[in-house]
Amino acid sequence: MTVRGLALVVVMLSAPPAPALAQPAITAVRVSGAGPIADPAARVWKDARPVKVAMLAQTVTLPNLAEPAVKELSVRAVHNGGWIAFLIEWTDATLSDRLLVDSFGDQVAVQLPVDVKAAPPSPMMGHVGGRVNIMQWRAALQHDIDKGAPSIKDLYPHAWTDVYPDEVLGATDARPYAGALGIENPVSRGVASPVLDQMAEGWGSMTVKPDQHALGKGEWKEGTWRVAITRPMVSDDVNAPRLVPATRTAVAFAVWEGGHREVGARKAWSPWIPLVIQAAPPKAGAR
Repeated sequence: MTVRGLALVVVMLSAPPAPALAQPAITAVRVSGAGPIADPAARVWKDARPVKVAMLAQTVTLPNLAEPAVKELSVRAVHNGGWIAFLIEWTDATLSDRLLVDSFGDQVAVQLPVDVKAAPPSPMMGHVGGRVNIMQWRAALQHDIDKGAPSIKDLYPHAWTDVYPDEVLGATDARPYAGALGIENPVSRGVASPVLDQMAEGWGSMTVKPDQHALGKGEWKEGTWRVAITRPMVSDDVNAPRLVPATRTAVAFAVWEGGHREVGARKAWSPWIPLVIQAAPPKAGAR
């Protein structure tokens, strides 16, 4: 391959991918109430029209996913003037809510551009100068919150240990043996929400934000996941979008089926979909 040809390939891979076929807009319907909307069984979801979102296999960057297990999501959106929320539903015959060396967990993510007034960046986790906010729900975190974190014996029944380093060493000396906790990986610490509030500017750049604002809850029943993800519409977080009623932006989604060995870049994703934030209802007596 010539230098010119190689340069062309690099440009093609680094540029934002062309948008896929347009899908119907998702409308965040104005509902009553205040505070987070994190219950997938809440009555407010009945006010919102579900939109079918076609999912694509991630074949742009390694590791690829040739054929996604989840080919379609059903998405509803609502807001109460202070919080916006998404209800995401999909079929999954296998419940995967524990992480082991050779198995992975179910996950779903909502992506919003941080700068809602500009043209959306690349739908694949943004690009340099085009930052996105990614709220990622994880079934394993939901399991730990609902049922408590599993022990080593729970995960590996045949494992055997005589002593742990932190039982015989001081905190400083035991730190190198603590794995992800030892290097202060925020995902490995105890979490209050099964949703990780993250930001990214392209592949390999996703970072858990210091201040976590996203909340949510997921429920698996009879082969179907129902996951609610919610965040404040406006906050003091400079790495979060400022969402205002009667405006438009865009939203994208990603989903991982743990039973299909999907993890990291092996996922199904959607291009940007128009997101309409419904105006506040008129005040009583107004004409």
